[in-house]
Amino acid sequence: MTACVIEATAGHEDEDVIASSGCTLTADGAYGARLASAGGSWFPERWTLDGPEPYAVPLPRNQPEEPGTEVQPMADGRVLIHRVVAGRHTFSLLYPTGPGTGELPLGAVECPDRTARLRLLPPAPGGERAYALAVGPRVTSVWLVAGGAFGPERLAELPGRCSGGVWLDRSGRLLALDRETGGHTKSVVVDLEAGGEVSPLLQIAAESDDRLLLADHDSGLLIVRSDAPSPGQDRLGWGVLGSSLPVRFPECLRVRDCSVTPFAIQPGQVLTPESCAVALRVDGPTGSWVGVWRPAERRVHHLRAPEGWLAGSGLWTPEGVLRLPYATEAVPCGVARVSPPPVAVPDPGAGTAPLPEREPAAPAAPAAPAAHSVQPADPSARPAEPPAPPAESPAPSAARPVPLREAPLGRLVTN
Repeated sequence: MTACVIEATAGHEDEDVIASSGCTLTADGAYGARLASAGGSWFPERWTLDGPEPYAVPLPRNQPEEPGTEVQPMADGRVLIHRVVAGRHTFSLLYPTGPGTGELPLGAVECPDRTARLRLLPPAPGGERAYALAVGPRVTSVWLVAGGAFGPERLAELPGRCSGGVWLDRSGRLLALDRETGGHTKSVVVDLEAGGEVSPLLQIAAESDDRLLLADHDSGLLIVRSDAPSPGQDRLGWGVLGSSLPVRFPECLRVRDCSVTPFAIQPGQVLTPESCAVALRVDGPTGSWVGVWRPAERRVHHLRAPEGWLAGSGLWTPEGVLRLPYATEAVPCGVARVSPPPVAVPDPGAGTAPLPEREPAAPAAPAAPAAHSVQPADPSARPAEPPAPPAESPAPSAARPVPLREAPLGRLVTN
């Protein structure tokens, strides 16, 4: 399941500058974690989301946390915290102990190059392990920081500066990173169980910058960002993992005077990537709202976000309901349920034809997103008689995916 994305800031001048979502969710959506504030002090907070009603548990320690401290929920309900202390990156697991907070130190990572930056990667499938990315001027390292036998462990080292981080399988073995080498950025696959073996994934054009933003394990749908169709200007596109069809860049994903960031893909749509709903965070002059787009449609549905939305956070149910965490004074821990319009019946071949689609003029920013689809979390608000989820698909093998390009099939490279 795709729950959230960590993406470099617009322009990509500094790939280590990260814009993270307000609340990090486990891959299955059972727990969330964020850095909350009260009275000017910051402290970790765990959200439990798999019960009848969501609730938050504060996890303060003896002193406030620094504003840039990272937190990540684990599958067992504990919260991983990443602090920087005297130039060393320390990791601990926090858990509630009655009225207080327990802490289990896991160890520390010290980067030899003082200019290197280290950050947590998105939650791994299963939630039993956690990983971090250390980015130096010429080398990037992948670290296992929680779930190992002997503290933090370096698993892979790649030449070049890497950013991003998307999991491609359910076992947490294949990790996609966006690597900058030779003045251009391309997505590669790192096999963490094969000594960090690297293979290409996204290579749309020789001179383009190609980044992977989201991937869904069930359908194979990939959401990418590249300047291949418009040199010097990033565009959102989509492809299918393992497919020989080219990447496509829908014109409807270009919203004038707005930045569009995908953050969640609907799971459970086995073999039908065109019908997957993709949640978008849209930031414009009038604020932020939610967009919903499907590859089979040639439009974006604009929906009003709930008050207090932890922007960029959310996850889909297999039935197509988008759950958005929010926090206000009245409701410090809430989840709104967004039911977008049902999928429209596409024209024959609209979702599968390998030819580029006709591109209409860029749409203007919407004056006011629709508001009727946002509802507070409540058992009675669930859709009536939802369709049964599809059977669990078999676990993918560790074979390398076919690199995605915008090129004739004969020029594709396989590994």
